[in-house]
Amino acid sequence: MSVLSRYIIREVLGYTALVMAVLLVLTGLYLFLTQTDELGIGRYGVFDALVVVVCRLPQQAFTLFPVTALMGSLLALGSLARSSELIVMRVSGTSVFRLAGWVAVAGAILTVVTWLTGDYLAPPAAQFANQYKALAKTDQLPAKDDQPIWAKDGNVFVSVRRQSGTNGLGGIQVIRFDDQHRLLSVGHADTANLNDSQIWQLHDYSETRFEADRSVASQASVAELKTRLSGEFLGSAVADPETLTGHELLRYVNYLEANQLESDEYRTAFWTRVARTCTLLVIVMLAVPFSFGPMRSSGMGARIVIGILVGATFFLLAKLLGNARTVYAIDPLVVAWGPTGVLALTTGIALSRVR
Repeated sequence: MSVLSRYIIREVLGYTALVMAVLLVLTGLYLFLTQTDELGIGRYGVFDALVVVVCRLPQQAFTLFPVTALMGSLLALGSLARSSELIVMRVSGTSVFRLAGWVAVAGAILTVVTWLTGDYLAPPAAQFANQYKALAKTDQLPAKDDQPIWAKDGNVFVSVRRQSGTNGLGGIQVIRFDDQHRLLSVGHADTANLNDSQIWQLHDYSETRFEADRSVASQASVAELKTRLSGEFLGSAVADPETLTGHELLRYVNYLEANQLESDEYRTAFWTRVARTCTLLVIVMLAVPFSFGPMRSSGMGARIVIGILVGATFFLLAKLLGNARTVYAIDPLVVAWGPTGVLALTTGIALSRVR
């Protein structure tokens, strides 16, 4: 890698980091202001609110990466254009596409950072923030009581009304069918604990079995249910797909398809996540055409406005396709990769028109 290419990459990454820092400070201030109404509840104080806000910033960073990368690239190349460094590079024989390739390397680095943030940093940090806040306010872990969770494992259907933490469940209903879809039994347990061997310990379990000419009721203080369903999986079943990691989404999609259940929503979320991450490779190169021609002497404010407008257009198109998927049954791959394809086409046309 040449000295010139390292210089371009360093400038793009540096300005992107600067823009991200500014946006995260503003986002953090907004998130903190939203916490002020809850200060004083239980042990939840100012320090606790700051901890919650800081732990939620990685998720905000993951969402902001595409717009931040574009704005950082615009500012970096704009600074080089105003100082005539880009003109000197062009005169010395550096082509526009070669320059775009160097910028794309910076985009590849940002892609890796985005993936690591979205899959390994943001989810556990957000989960810790939720648990920390709940413990500070009520001394209890949050439980999902809004609606029962339904899951299918082969011929067994399981309903969970409460989930506290990862391994604590309550209000469990177990319904079994045979291969001919005939009802075999219906059971209920007050609580359940999950262990690492995929066995649920059902407490205060009562069951009614349906035989050929009669029904048999039984009760047990503890019963076991062997299933492939885990606490993390049940959490995925009720969580917003946008908050899940790529691995969790893929695992849930495979589960839904294996049980012949509708999976388009989660397939769309998975491929949208992949496409959004890969978009960084293209979106940074879009800054190259804006660094030549009439925009060469534009100020920082104009470039920031351009970055915001392009980013907003990209996300609006993605949102529009996402909403149209349900109405028009659009393939998840088209919904996920459509905006990225339009952006890549626009970038290619703009690069080819640079003189």
